[in-house]
Amino acid sequence: MASNSGRGAMQDVVVIGAGPAGLALGACLKAQGLEPLILEREATIGSAWRRHYDRLHLHTDKRRSGLPMRPYPASAPRYIPRQQVVEYPEDYAQHFGLSPRLNCAVEKVEQIAGGWRVTAGGQQIETRAVIPATGVSEVPRYGDWPGLDGFPGPVLHTRDYRRPADLPGQRVLVIGFGNSGGELAMDLAEDGRQVDMVVRSPVNLLPKELFGQPIGNFALLQKIFPYRVVDVLTAPILRAKIGDYAQYGLQKSPKGPNAQVREDGRIPLIDLGTLGMIKAGKITVRPGIERLDGNSVTFVDGSTGAYDAILMATGYGVDLRPMFGDMPGLLDDSGRPLESARQMAPGLWFCSYHTVPNGQLKEISLQAPRIAAEVAAFLG
Repeated sequence: MASNSGRGAMQDVVVIGAGPAGLALGACLKAQGLEPLILEREATIGSAWRRHYDRLHLHTDKRRSGLPMRPYPASAPRYIPRQQVVEYPEDYAQHFGLSPRLNCAVEKVEQIAGGWRVTAGGQQIETRAVIPATGVSEVPRYGDWPGLDGFPGPVLHTRDYRRPADLPGQRVLVIGFGNSGGELAMDLAEDGRQVDMVVRSPVNLLPKELFGQPIGNFALLQKIFPYRVVDVLTAPILRAKIGDYAQYGLQKSPKGPNAQVREDGRIPLIDLGTLGMIKAGKITVRPGIERLDGNSVTFVDGSTGAYDAILMATGYGVDLRPMFGDMPGLLDDSGRPLESARQMAPGLWFCSYHTVPNGQLKEISLQAPRIAAEVAAFLG
């Protein structure tokens, strides 16, 4: 690019993000004969995976966790551990000759005549097509309760947690009952901590495996029946497997797990042992928080507890408004794309911005080839 203007010839396609979705798009676009420019704000590809906690294993099995045209090797364990998760994007990029432009944060995307202008890294890049693929775990959500700013101990989001030593003290309050919260509550309890978990809403629990098969493999039923029918068909089996967990302070969601994902965007907890620890008294379930007074937390049922540290497992959001501004018909009120995997405007696609029952990596492997084929047809 010319150094005096920061502008150059128009690109065919720009992909924003060099995580799993961005890399998958890069490989699929190259398979269509295109040369995508991949922009990544971090210093490494797959940066979100590098931030994950030490005990991470993918909850989906390896057959549902690989990206297009490059599955995990047969020698890999069924559930991929953190180190292989971190190494996989590097291998994938090298295999397909992908060289993302790193340390290149996208500041603005705007529509122009004949395409799009992407402002990134102090440069303006003009392109005929652009595909944001920054993921569903980009913006950490933080809870806010009266008195939180006066809590004397550390308050971490799961994004910043690596191991129990990151949270000093004996008494830890974990806020949230998603997959990260459930697994990290176990991590802390196994370290000998006194762990309480705030569970504010009705929940669904799923076993990691059913009849010896990963729970994700049963997504096949959704290709045969509507998702609510699948919930009705599987409910008796799940009850027999998981049991009645209401007696432990957990309220069963009135919606089945598939309806909860599709209608509310909430992923059920895949139980890796959290429920067993709750039953054994090693993790205590608490209701929602009303307020904090110093290190004392008052819950909505009037009970209280004192804690040395707080871990917020309050999830992530998506907000592309800083990038796109006010573009009606593209983003909802929170800044999440209204749809993924279809052309939303001439030359604009979004990849994998909605949670799905069959796992995000599997969804990426379905969306990326479809988008790449549409981009190739659009560019002609």
